Amino acid sequence: MGCVSCFGSWHQQDAKPLKKDDSGRGSDFPVSSAKHLATISSDDLKPKVSLDNRSESPKEGSTQISAQTFTFHELAAATRNFKPECLLGEGGFGRVYKGRLESTGQVVAVKQLDRNGLQGNREFLVEVLMLSMLHHPNLVNLIGYCADGEQRVLVYEYMPLGCVEDHLHDLPPNRDALDWNARMKIAAGAARGLEYLHDKANPPVIYRDFKSSNILLDAEFHPKLSDFGLAKLGPIGDKTHVSTRVMGTYGYCAPEYAMTGQLTIKSDVYSFGVVMLELITGRKAIDNARAAGEHNLVAWLSCLQNRPKFSVSFKKKDTYILFCLDGNEYHPIYTSCADTTPAITR
Repeated sequence: MGCVSCFGSWHQQDAKPLKKDDSGRGSDFPVSSAKHLATISSDDLKPKVSLDNRSESPKEGSTQISAQTFTFHELAAATRNFKPECLLGEGGFGRVYKGRLESTGQVVAVKQLDRNGLQGNREFLVEVLMLSMLHHPNLVNLIGYCADGEQRVLVYEYMPLGCVEDHLHDLPPNRDALDWNARMKIAAGAARGLEYLHDKANPPVIYRDFKSSNILLDAEFHPKLSDFGLAKLGPIGDKTHVSTRVMGTYGYCAPEYAMTGQLTIKSDVYSFGVVMLELITGRKAIDNARAAGEHNLVAWLSCLQNRPKFSVSFKKKDTYILFCLDGNEYHPIYTSCADTTPAITR
């Protein structure tokens, strides 16, 4: 990770897109489904689209949506008419509520998209299609959706521990910092989710919004990637990249993508490296409350490359982690090795 500047859920902070984009079961993501996603037209987003019809699913070729459809009345009942007491968080996309489905008693997370927000009809449709056809233990499970009239609502499995960001930054007095084992469990699980999207899905899927607030945790700190509205199909055949207008979150976006608009799976790997740095150091990707020169986590650490090896310690843990940045790689290289150099602490 170089010093090039391109930096910066169920969370109380809005996502910060750089620009507005126009954007199978088992191990394969069917090519016919990929073609459908790549050729969605504006007509597909009008109320007449089959998402509004409970008896049909949008399709082209063999594309099918497996997620359940809900009426807006059903989801209003599940969230007690979207009561503030049920609110889990909100962002640029809208609000997320905790609810219970009357038909099954299942506890769910209900994301009601803001019709004037950052996530529009196209992102809604992409997320429904993606999560209906991509299935992995480290991807959040989409239970269903609602497209009644102008309402756009997504229903997910409920993740009781919220997002990783809530366990790393601005912790309340009654919450302990994540221990090292939990941090590495989260990193490994999130990496498996990305590996599935990049190497097992066919064609590959570029997540494009990998960040700590999009990694959700179950009761055992098992991580799952969420928010697939910005996902894009990766290059296939002899193509090396996908050209698209830049969309992402400040602080996590790969500089090459931000500068050229050429999207590859390495863009996700760069973002993974930023989250790894958050997990290791406990610092935010972008933190304007810090001293000058330390606002940007990647830039700050990159400028320490003249100290190729330095250690990181965590509260209540004596183990030091030998850590270095390799300027020729997208990701940080680390190894758990005792070291006597001064520790960088939060």
